[in-house]
Amino acid sequence: MKYIKMNKRVKVTLLTALVLANLSFKGAPGDEKNPPLLTVDGLQFADLNRNGKLDVYEDYRRTIEDRVNDLVAQMTEDEKASFVLGTGMPGYDGITPVVGAIEGRVPGAAGGTYEIERLGIPAIIVADGPAGLRIKPKRDNDTNTYYCTAFPVGTALASTWNTELIESVGKAMGNEVKEYGIDVLLAPALNIHRNPLCGRNFEYYSEDPLVSGKIAAAMVNGIQSNGVGTSIKHFAANNQETNRLSINEHISERAMRELYLKNFEITVKESQPWTVMSSYNLINGTYTSAREDLLTEILRNEWGFKGIVMTDWFGGYAGFESLKGTSNVTAQLTAGNDLLMPGMDQQKKSILADLKSGKLSKDVLDRNIKRILELVMKSPVTKKYKYTDKPDLKGNAKVTRDAAAEGMVLLKNESNVLPYTNKTGTIAAFGVTSYSFIAGGTGSGDVNEAYTISLLDGLSNAGFKLDEELKKVYVPFAEKENKKELARREKEGLLVPPPRFSELDMTTDFIAQRAAADDLAIITLGRNSGEGGDRAISDFNIGTDEAKLIDDVSKAFHAKGKKVVVILNIGGVMETASWKNKVDAILLAWQPGQEGGNSVADVLSGKVNPSGKLTMTFPVKYEDTPSAKNWLGTPADNPKEVTYEEGVYVGYRYYNTFNVKPSYEFGYGKSYTTFDYTDVRLGSKAFDKTMTVTVTVKNNGKVAGKEVVEVYLSAPAKNIDKPKSELKAFGKTKELKPGESQTLTLTLSAKDLASFVESKSAWVAEAGTYTVSVGASSFDIKKTATFTLAKEQEVEKVKKAFAADKKFADMKP
Repeated sequence: MKYIKMNKRVKVTLLTALVLANLSFKGAPGDEKNPPLLTVDGLQFADLNRNGKLDVYEDYRRTIEDRVNDLVAQMTEDEKASFVLGTGMPGYDGITPVVGAIEGRVPGAAGGTYEIERLGIPAIIVADGPAGLRIKPKRDNDTNTYYCTAFPVGTALASTWNTELIESVGKAMGNEVKEYGIDVLLAPALNIHRNPLCGRNFEYYSEDPLVSGKIAAAMVNGIQSNGVGTSIKHFAANNQETNRLSINEHISERAMRELYLKNFEITVKESQPWTVMSSYNLINGTYTSAREDLLTEILRNEWGFKGIVMTDWFGGYAGFESLKGTSNVTAQLTAGNDLLMPGMDQQKKSILADLKSGKLSKDVLDRNIKRILELVMKSPVTKKYKYTDKPDLKGNAKVTRDAAAEGMVLLKNESNVLPYTNKTGTIAAFGVTSYSFIAGGTGSGDVNEAYTISLLDGLSNAGFKLDEELKKVYVPFAEKENKKELARREKEGLLVPPPRFSELDMTTDFIAQRAAADDLAIITLGRNSGEGGDRAISDFNIGTDEAKLIDDVSKAFHAKGKKVVVILNIGGVMETASWKNKVDAILLAWQPGQEGGNSVADVLSGKVNPSGKLTMTFPVKYEDTPSAKNWLGTPADNPKEVTYEEGVYVGYRYYNTFNVKPSYEFGYGKSYTTFDYTDVRLGSKAFDKTMTVTVTVKNNGKVAGKEVVEVYLSAPAKNIDKPKSELKAFGKTKELKPGESQTLTLTLSAKDLASFVESKSAWVAEAGTYTVSVGASSFDIKKTATFTLAKEQEVEKVKKAFAADKKFADMKP
């Protein structure tokens, strides 16, 4: 076969000529099974090297490893230094990136990797975020719009406890990622809810690592089924936004491994995300992005992670000011942080200088480059996928509507006021949030959606009639508050925490008139937060204006024998104990995405039977939170360090063990029907490798519904203190018709029995009796059973990590 050498310009000219001449030809540039050849009348054309041969990196018949090694060998030092740096966010805060403005092919994307055109290496594009793809809807010199679907926030999705449903959400989200030309979505976010005031808890899933890990794994599997990648974040222990770039967290190795890493471990092992994003914070004196024990020993060697690690944007520095000075580049690259985002000239200079001096090993740099190249090679852009800019927005809206409804949690339902089916009378909608419904949080977790179905629209769409006189009062007030907020964001930026809107002050006489005229009162309470700031205790607590509204409306409507329903349009936890007994029903709607109003109406009307359960604890008061005493760290006015003194006793592990009564416990959620748990059986009386737990759930009510089954384990605690019980497995039934049953079988592994013993650097299961508790919440235990472990078992031996930089002791019962 004869090869004819040609460059890209000649190739394009030849192709054009062939088309005009109507000659037969076939080309395969980008076909993974064949090299990039062009065949014309038996002659093959290719990009040849100076020796007249096809370069290895261009030959798709060669292994990825061969092609990657060939590319690295051909790179210059300058190209290598550029390749481990991103090329995004030009001019941010006066900091110059490596390359000029490169929003690239997708305006609004968060950044990209370095392109080397001479070697055929394209740039891959990454974009936010956890509740849906975040890109710009409008582009220069383009009349089209490029909206994305705003999915329910993380807390709402996790509250479904339905991994199959979450995977379908991921598939829908991945469809938009792929069709808009993005290669990697910077999501999901799965940090633990250490404290209810964390500003990004709405993006995260749970206070429990099993729920967090399983939901995240399902999301990753769904997104990546489209042939695009994910970046699970923030690895690890990114549990506060205040001073997030510089906070030094003192955490025991046990707490790290049992809580703050377990969720990531589950996700990595069950879904193999393409990338992991290291967090901003330091752990025991070292940035996570520069911790070899975290990024190499644990993530890669213990868990078998195969992808790349990238920093969070500007991660690994004490603050933006220090970005203009010395860098942490070599420590990050050596530790196993492959890609530094968004990329800056200062970093490139440091890499080249450290290579020259020998401070940065060439082998280390080459290793990182190879990992990035492997990512690039499996991306849609390398495979020359022709994205359409037309994702299935209509179909994805249906997915988000259904997911939001299933994630809603019915906290209270006295006298079965819900479902509400009266469509002849009128509903009085109180609360400014009823008229300014919150679809999702702010910051990188925000989405530019085409529309949001308000609560009022959702109720109207479902056939309910609303009090028009009340609307006339509220609508202009809500519009005024919204305009003020938009102006504030424009002036102060998206990373400034959003305020709570004040409630409209109404006279008791006016409310009494509404109670006389209307058949039901709905009060919506709203909370919002986002990246860059944490919530205040005042945001957790109910405001005096909100308390007055609840008091006045409840008294007026109850005096007329009518009911009051509260809708919580919130992203995280708020106080409920002081007012929950004053109202008849409480629906936790979360921040349910762009179809939120329709989703709420689906649940209120009974079209959907609520089956959501809490993945976090609602305390009676904020001070009951185990981390409240050391939240945000010291000094209080500008925290530099924080000590996780509560150890493993976070969330229900604390409340159950220390007998602190919450307002609503972990795993709690009511239904419009009731379920019976029977035939709880264990696979055997003694543990051997695994233990199966079987339970039959029967719908013994009058309405079809789904039930979440939660399996808790209480372990012997002779050699090390342990929580009273820990969630070790869960499952969700299909929709059961009245009288219908389903049997679920869940499995416990040896590691589920084990706790991490620091003195042994091992996961150890103690000998003795273990109690399995099967229930509908961490308190509502239906059945128990026991099994024994005859001999102490060292389940997994690991290398010691997270050496302490400060002496402290974890809390113990």
